[in-house]
Amino acid sequence: MSVYYKPLFRKFVKKQTRPFQLVIEDEVDKITLKPDMGEAKKSDLAGLRVHKFSHKRQKFMIAYGLQDADIVFFKIGSHENFYRELKKYLREVGL
Repeated sequence: MSVYYKPLFRKFVKKQTRPFQLVIEDEVDKITLKPDMGEAKKSDLAGLRVHKFSHKRQKFMIAYGLQDADIVFFKIGSHENFYRELKKYLREVGL
């Protein structure tokens, strides 16, 4: 199983502090081991899953999808406007 990161995901991670990057890496590893752990989305976001986690009492979400035998990480961010920004991003890239 291969893991791919979209530019939006990479950009967010790159801007974070090293301790938070390590937390994100742990969450990505959890998802890689158990891809069905995230909540399956419906409607506009069908085919995507969202995994929620907390860091320093703030909630974050990771949007990812399973494509064939691969996992593609699309977006990570705080809950505020997460779904709106995710839909906008998916429209821009044509998914």
